[in-house]
Amino acid sequence: MTSFDKYIATDIQGRFEFRDYGHTLEILHESFPEEWREIQDCLRKLKLTVQDVVQSGGNESPIPKKFDDVLYPYGWREIRISGDLIVKEFPRQIAQRKGRFADEPFETELIEGYIDGHNIDFLKNRVAFDLEWNSKDQTFDRDLLAMRTYFDCGQIDCGVIVTRAEELNDVFKDIGIMSKYGASTTWMGKLIPRLDSRRNGGCPILAIGIRKECVEGYGRLTANN
Repeated sequence: MTSFDKYIATDIQGRFEFRDYGHTLEILHESFPEEWREIQDCLRKLKLTVQDVVQSGGNESPIPKKFDDVLYPYGWREIRISGDLIVKEFPRQIAQRKGRFADEPFETELIEGYIDGHNIDFLKNRVAFDLEWNSKDQTFDRDLLAMRTYFDCGQIDCGVIVTRAEELNDVFKDIGIMSKYGASTTWMGKLIPRLDSRRNGGCPILAIGIRKECVEGYGRLTANN
């Protein structure tokens, strides 16, 4: 079992839930220490207010900007890839079963847009990072396909996905906004089954759930109630 103490700063362990698929923590720690330090710094600085949670929704959400403000200065950028596929057919030079194939193809076909429309929220070096706060849960399929495609094309070595931990439902219920965060939205309970069924293909993924300790003022609010 992975020792989180070795790979994750102790001051953020209690504020987030971590699920490691494909030894992602080892890859980040050993091969991409700078990128992993920056991601942990982003997590460390994540402070949500009750007002953030109440207002959050769609493109107007203030929560993604909190990640932008930390990661953009470090050089992380949203990236989209597109690629064409060239298919070449090489005939055998002689009729015998074990004859050599020709050095030149006799037919070449170009399939334009074979890879297209795959974008990732943040990319630096060979590490991909996506945030899903409150989208439809099918968004995870898009994210995992994108990371799998980047990995298969040799563009990344691992990916990180941040979303809501289940225990944030306690916050939503206590402040009366549970209807804004339905069961079919993006949270760890919808991401983990997809990772368990290997929808990420061979791409190592670290899933991170935002816990209620990240919501400032929530403790005072519940104490007053």
